[in-house]
Amino acid sequence: MIEPGARLAGRYRLDELVSESEGAAFWKATDETLARLVAVWTFAEGFPRTAEAVRAARATSRIADSRVTQVFDADDSGATPYVVEEWVVGQSLTDLLRQGPLEPDRAAGLVAEAAETLATANATGLFHLNLTPDKLIWSVGGAVKLTGIGVDAALRGISTEQPALTDAQGLGRLLYAALTGYWPGPAGVDLPPAPLVDGSPRRPTLVRPGIPPRYDELVGRAAFQAPVGPGPVGSAREVAEALADVPRLVPIPVSPAHAPAAPPPERGTSRDSGQFPSSPSRQYSGGGSGGRGHGRRAAAEPPAGRREERSRVLPRALMGVAALVVFVGVVVGAWHVGSSMSGSGTEGTETGGSQQASGDDPADDAELEALAPDGADVYDESGDGDHADKAGLAIDGDASTAWKTSTYQGPDFGKLKPGIGLVLDMGGSVEVHQADLNLGGGGHEVEILVGDSAGRDSMTVAGKASGATGETSIELDDPAKGRYVLIWFTDIPQVDGGGWRGSVNEVELHGKT
Repeated sequence: MIEPGARLAGRYRLDELVSESEGAAFWKATDETLARLVAVWTFAEGFPRTAEAVRAARATSRIADSRVTQVFDADDSGATPYVVEEWVVGQSLTDLLRQGPLEPDRAAGLVAEAAETLATANATGLFHLNLTPDKLIWSVGGAVKLTGIGVDAALRGISTEQPALTDAQGLGRLLYAALTGYWPGPAGVDLPPAPLVDGSPRRPTLVRPGIPPRYDELVGRAAFQAPVGPGPVGSAREVAEALADVPRLVPIPVSPAHAPAAPPPERGTSRDSGQFPSSPSRQYSGGGSGGRGHGRRAAAEPPAGRREERSRVLPRALMGVAALVVFVGVVVGAWHVGSSMSGSGTEGTETGGSQQASGDDPADDAELEALAPDGADVYDESGDGDHADKAGLAIDGDASTAWKTSTYQGPDFGKLKPGIGLVLDMGGSVEVHQADLNLGGGGHEVEILVGDSAGRDSMTVAGKASGATGETSIELDDPAKGRYVLIWFTDIPQVDGGGWRGSVNEVELHGKT
């Protein structure tokens, strides 16, 4: 048995056992020769994959990418085989997602870094095959690190006939997790599982609103090999190319307690690893008015003869500047007087025409007002009603009350109807510009229709939102006029305990009467 305090190769002191499984142990250790923390894998006698793990570690050490965890040493010739790696301090993607999903561009930027790193490794014949959010780390040093390339698969005996495809799917799952906060892959990851529809993970845009369609599509093409857009993605290189133009605004976590001050961020192989742009800072040399600052001023002082010459030149220069200012003032004043005389009492001049064009109708600039409906009812073409007696709760001004649909035992409203919604009677024709919805959790697919009749077929779709949840503002493509406004759901979210149900806490319309 290897105990804490043991030394390997006379220099690696094992300090703390971090994890252990199937005869492979992972240690926090100290390289006493170089006085630095390292990570060490040790292998029990009889562990069947020791040679494969050591070979993979040696191969990983030759990958020319600073985002790959460095391998410092690997030896299986002695009584205790081992692999020595870089000890990475930072926060994993799992840690980051405990605070909620990332902003879409930041999520994509982080995964883009991982995809580029993995593409470099794949080109050397090394694959990961076990990508999870724990393997993607934002280090205290300000760089992305991808751990476990080559070694993870060797330790676990993972193999596949299509390793490039497996890594592409893993990257797609990482992007899904970063965008939504849910994990769409096999169990064993410390994130909530992705909500399912017919046994498959729900699309990211239906889980969280505001995700750009290109990221939603890429998740489908990579993680689930969906035949959409250009088609399924089969390698890390293709994922990297799809995200090549993404800004690298990857998040900068708070450094762990007692962590050393972070050095300047490392650069990735293709671009900066992505520190947030910060406001310009000024650097001041120490010593205030004394010290080196004072010395620089003294060194810049001209000789006495040159000071005397400057004293004669300076008054003449000031007089010239003053004369120039007076001349410019006279010219500007004359121009203003001439402009006012030529424009007096005249319409249709170039200036007057542009002013008229910028404000054809002063009413267009009037501030939008809240439009109060006279009433609300459930719009259900099947005639079921769906809690019509609660429809008024969506316009009562109290977000703690809500109208909810029935709970359906399957997606697409249990195949029973094309949709369901709330129709608001405005009491007369109004011009609707915007609809502010306060919805329940999960992703709702919603359309806003306006017309002079309460029938959906006679109304016009004026706006829509995909994956809407919580407070959602829908600005109509063009202002729409009519007496009736229909909040129409074409899809509703799956809820805890099974079933699909939509809910509206409050609706507020803005426009003009």
